[in-house]
Amino acid sequence: MFGSRGSRVNKMFGLYARPVDRGEALSRLRALGLSDEDAQTLFAHFDAAEQAGKEGHGHSRIPWLETQEFDPIARPVRLEQAESFERWSGNGGLGYLAMASICRATLAAPPDRARLVVAEGCFPTGSLGYWARSLADGGLIALIAATSPRRLPAPTGGIPLTGTNPLAIAIPSSDGRPIVADVSMGAVTHGDVIAGRATPDELVPFGGPLAHKAFALAVGLELFVTALAGDEHGAVILVAQPEHDPVPGFRGLADGIRLPGDRA
Repeated sequence: MFGSRGSRVNKMFGLYARPVDRGEALSRLRALGLSDEDAQTLFAHFDAAEQAGKEGHGHSRIPWLETQEFDPIARPVRLEQAESFERWSGNGGLGYLAMASICRATLAAPPDRARLVVAEGCFPTGSLGYWARSLADGGLIALIAATSPRRLPAPTGGIPLTGTNPLAIAIPSSDGRPIVADVSMGAVTHGDVIAGRATPDELVPFGGPLAHKAFALAVGLELFVTALAGDEHGAVILVAQPEHDPVPGFRGLADGIRLPGDRA
């Protein structure tokens, strides 16, 4: 998408410019003090993003992680547990690992009908579509929202007020091909900046003359997640058992059009 311009951006933001070779990714993750299991969890997430063409959530995240402060041996903690509500804490570790633990626990003991899961101190959460897909592959409807550092200003300018605040929705299907919609509210993502595919000044709400719509969603998600998870960046996950199977019929209506989350 960014072509040769991406190379120019890489030269400007040299910290993350050198691509991480797939073969060295695991060793660099282990060098951060992560266990082999945790390194494998992160590698799987980054590698899936690479294969999906989402380079900003791929192996370029490893040099970025090497500049971040986190406790490599911290384990996420489930603070509250009920049939319809859970609260988790990232406990000073990486949000990726908290999300992985939440998804595993949810699939191991899914709700009878629906469950809201609040993850506080959970950052970075990575590609939300990855987690939503894992839940849909397990037969659950999933909606996930997360906050991140303030990077988006209002369309009229000024200081950054919200994160890029992604939203992912996944709907399972009897044909084994879930629909997975995953959108952040920025014209580019912070991951694009990390990967050297964009510059920080391009982090604005998407939509051009209609950017007020993306900004409204960013504000709504910012306050929704913060009201539940607190001021520290977090995530909110809603899962539910499907009562209908709309995806195959929708695919028939789409008549071969590639739908959100379809793999090439």
